[in-house]
Amino acid sequence: MKSTTELAGRQGRIQVYAWTPEEPTCVILLAHGYGEHAGRYEHVAGRLVEEGAAVYAPDHYAHGASEGERASFDSLDDMADDLAAVGYGAAEAYPGLPIVLLGHSMGGIVVTLLAQRDPSKWAGLILSGPAIGGNPDLLGLLALDPIPEVPIDPAILSRDLSVGEAYAADELVYHGPFYRSSLQALSDAIDAIAAGPDLGPLPTLWMHGSEDELIPLEPARGAIDALVCSDLESHVYEGARHEIFNETNQDEVLDRVAAFLARIGATKG
Repeated sequence: MKSTTELAGRQGRIQVYAWTPEEPTCVILLAHGYGEHAGRYEHVAGRLVEEGAAVYAPDHYAHGASEGERASFDSLDDMADDLAAVGYGAAEAYPGLPIVLLGHSMGGIVVTLLAQRDPSKWAGLILSGPAIGGNPDLLGLLALDPIPEVPIDPAILSRDLSVGEAYAADELVYHGPFYRSSLQALSDAIDAIAAGPDLGPLPTLWMHGSEDELIPLEPARGAIDALVCSDLESHVYEGARHEIFNETNQDEVLDRVAAFLARIGATKG
């Protein structure tokens, strides 16, 4: 079952999507990436519901159907606060169920910030092309004045070109240049993650495309290594681009998520 609700976020009204099975075995809090919206993850949520997960996904502030000027923000901590509030609501709806964090790209920063606050609170962390290591070329735009208009090229998202075409046609996706405040917020959050603390024994699944141009593999790998997870499972998909949940091998990626959830006891497996 799919439903939508609203909550009063740190900086404005937040729209929240929920996909729920009849008898869930866990809750997943899903954080989408920069400029997009949670509705693009309906197929991901559908597969996770089949595994027994109740999936909750807000449109971040300044994204999708939530309030705020599209893609203009100054804090990812506020986004983490909003996701935590969604989690409180889910915990009330399903008391006692394990809660897993899942974040893609910028959403990977959001869930990592939240996990670092109290790793023991979560049953697991799933990171898809996480931006926690940044992109030197992208963040280097902060040194320029004015910042040149370099919007995200839809062609770099997936080897399935229809993904980029749908992205370009999606009216809820932001297609403009980067705001300085948003780039600074991303940079500040990446620095905060690097400063620690580590995630200790929190089970973590990291997945990345080898040909990810938006969030390059090696900076992400360095950031993951610095988190010093004692329970880290990593998978690099050869040839895959940035949106591995929308890649030509997306079934393989979703199978991996399902296996991880079963391994950590979040689903019946």
